[in-house]
Amino acid sequence: MRAVVTVVGKDKTGIIAKVSSFLAERGVNILDISQTILQDYFAMIMLVDLSQANIQLSVLSEECDKLGRKISMSIHVQHEEIFNAMHKV
Repeated sequence: MRAVVTVVGKDKTGIIAKVSSFLAERGVNILDISQTILQDYFAMIMLVDLSQANIQLSVLSEECDKLGRKISMSIHVQHEEIFNAMHKV
């Protein structure tokens, strides 16, 4: 199963390292990643594979939300199909 992870907030050192390490510890594989800095704001979107993960999507979403609060970022996880359905025109 694939999911989309979005990370948004004030830019600071180590965001990519913290989020990618967090995902790797749970067996989540990052398939694709895009990130940018918009003035002082950091924005990242990742396509991830949970087929080998040791965690369910709902639990991962809750844990990412907690990590986001800890590092003062907004982190959201959505099933790929839900993400795509929400962004169809």
